[in-house]
Amino acid sequence: MTSVSYRGVLTAKKPYKKLTIRLKDNAGRNSAGRITVRHQGGGNKKLYRLVDFKQEKMNVPMKALTVEYDPYRSAFISLFEYSDNKAKTYILTPNGLKVGDSIVVGEQVPLKTGNRLKLKSIPVGYQIHNVEILPGSGGKLARSAGSYMEVLANDSGHSDLKMPSGEVRRVPWDCWASLGQVSNTDYNLTNIGKAGRSRWLGIRPTVRGKAMNPVDHPYGGGEGSQPRGTRKPKTLWGKVTGGHKTRNKKKWSTQFIVKRRK
Repeated sequence: MTSVSYRGVLTAKKPYKKLTIRLKDNAGRNSAGRITVRHQGGGNKKLYRLVDFKQEKMNVPMKALTVEYDPYRSAFISLFEYSDNKAKTYILTPNGLKVGDSIVVGEQVPLKTGNRLKLKSIPVGYQIHNVEILPGSGGKLARSAGSYMEVLANDSGHSDLKMPSGEVRRVPWDCWASLGQVSNTDYNLTNIGKAGRSRWLGIRPTVRGKAMNPVDHPYGGGEGSQPRGTRKPKTLWGKVTGGHKTRNKKKWSTQFIVKRRK
């Protein structure tokens, strides 16, 4: 287990200032200032990088200037420069991309890692990332470190894609996707190492229910270490959680799920 994901590939220490903003940190609190999400707060200051998930500029090559760390996501990002007007943009770094490499977006571009095409132009078996759900909406799927989806079929205006979870989902084939896998593939091997590092990341401690008093949790009370004392697992608020499905049965996208994840 590594203490940090491998950062030997990074080439920049500071982000491109024009593509950064400061986001307000609510620390898990609502508009009244009350904690509604536990275990959040503190952490180092960080700037949000304005990553382009749409990449709408067609048939204009762009060159990678950097490979950078992004504190708001697990994947690395790269600063790219367009060849026509030297405009700069951040995109997710595909695995294997190096400074100086070029990529392009278009309907008839080479099948090369990093290039972005419509799903109907990508052959079966290819790995893709930053995939749209609806045409023109911007990439929503397979954006985290090491993620990719696999094209299983293209037929009748839709593409069948295998997701990282194993679920097979049908997506309109006019949606755009980038070729290859997302960078930082060893991110899942990261070992936080110490409690203090969790605090740097803005993660506050999680206390076990059985360590609390009965007034504070359904598992609380008893002398020393005790079993939970309830037949079914429950949340802090007494809601039964064991095997309880949380997905809305009427969710609009359910009709596009071909095969559920295991």
